[in-house]
Parts: sequence; C-alpha cells; structure tokens
Amino acid sequence: MTEPLLRATGLTRAFGGVHAVDGVDLAVAPGRTLGVIGPNGAGKSTLFHLISGQLPPDGGEIHFAGRRIDRLAPHARARLGIAIVFQGARVFHGMSVVENAMVGAHAATGAGFAAAALRLPRHRREERAIAERAREAVRRVGLAGWADRPAELLPLGQQRALQVGRALCSRPRLLLLDEPASGLRAAERERLVELIDELRAEGVTIMLVEHDVGLVGRVADRVTVLDLGRVIAEGTPEEIRTDPAVVTAYLGPGPTREGAAP
Repeated sequence: MTEPLLRATGLTRAFGGVHAVDGVDLAVAPGRTLGVIGPNGAGKSTLFHLISGQLPPDGGEIHFAGRRIDRLAPHARARLGIAIVFQGARVFHGMSVVENAMVGAHAATGAGFAAAALRLPRHRREERAIAERAREAVRRVGLAGWADRPAELLPLGQQRALQVGRALCSRPRLLLLDEPASGLRAAERERLVELIDELRAEGVTIMLVEHDVGLVGRVADRVTVLDLGRVIAEGTPEEIRTDPAVVTAYLGPGPTREGAAP
C-alpha cells in the first residue's frame, strides 16, 4: 500500500477543559482528497489548525512525507508543501489581486532578506517567476479579469477564490481547504469542484472541511466524520451516507454539543 502523505496519531487539543480534538487518528494518501465533515462544534477547523501549525497539539503526533512536523512552526510546514485556505476571507488591502497571490509563494522562495533588500539578480529572477506563477493561479480560480485591480474591491465569493489562488501559488503538496464553498454562488461552486478535480489529477493531496455534504460527496475519495472532537466514522462517501453513527450525529438531539469548541 502507498505510504500516507499525512498521518495524524492520537491528536488532541483542549480549550478550557473542553476537548475540541480528542485522540484523532487519520491518514491521507498522496494525490487523494479527504473530506472532513461533522456538526458544528465537532472540531473540524481546530484539526486543520493543528495540521497547519496555527495551533500546537496537547498530545499526539503529525507526520508529513515521513517526517514528524507537529513541533514545526507554520512557516516551516509551508516550506514543506502544506498550504491552508482559512474559513474567513482574508485579503491584503492596498495590493492587487496578483500581488495578493504572490504572497503565497514567498514562503517557499529561496531568496532571502538580503537578496530582496539589495535587489540581487537572483531575487529579481525569482520575483518574475513568482509573478508569472501568481497570474496563472489567479487565472485558474477565475480571476484573470481582476488580476491588476485592488484585491479589496473583490466581492466576497471572489475573495474566497483569491485565497485559493494564493495557496496554489505556493505549489502545495497538501492543500487544506476550510469551508471553501462558503459564500460562493452556484456557478462558483461548480468551478470549485472542477478545480479540486484538476488538482487531484495533477497529484495534489487535498483535505477539505465543508458543511455542504453533497459537494464533499462529489469531490472526496474518502470522508472522515468528527463529532465532539472524535472520529465517529470514516469511509467512502457512499459508506458515510448510510452510517448510523453519522445519521445520529447530524440528526440526533445532541444536548452535550452546547458549549463544544468549534
């Protein structure tokens, strides 16, 4: 069997005594798409923040491409090829759409601060290459017509698309998408589905948190279901649809969910 690109073992994180992530084990094979679903308060976004390094775990381990990474800073994980698209739209004001996308590549660039400050030839070459890469990323997410316009003028749905473009500009091996379809119109959702399929065909490994279970079923190879911080089911989208534990988690009264961490 193919060795997983990402493996989490016993991953745990608590806030004020409430376990947002409670002993989670999961693995994602290279070039596959894993959907992570669950009710509000299930710990989905917290799990992504643990993988990307935005939060440190209280316990457990994370391995990426055979290397333990749970003690690495977010920028170090980015340089290994992990990119995250956060749930809220985030753009850098005063910069164009292309310049916003270029930010995603700078974590992986080889030119250091001295080269940038002195405008050394190596830095100038890398900046030109990054700009070309950013324009291609912007085109792929449907924003070619906005490339040189101020990013803050983008409607909300296009701001979400820009975040995906910024992540693509880093050429990720693992792309984490936290609610990527939030705020998108029907046509934009269809383009998102197409883009995920394209990236998977190119060998990019993808994890996505998404409330739109129908969208997850269309793009995911496998699905992990969280409830109250724990994995309650995993399998193919077809298997998950009829799993009794999943049906209960979504449709049951769930009084203990009150106060659960997001």
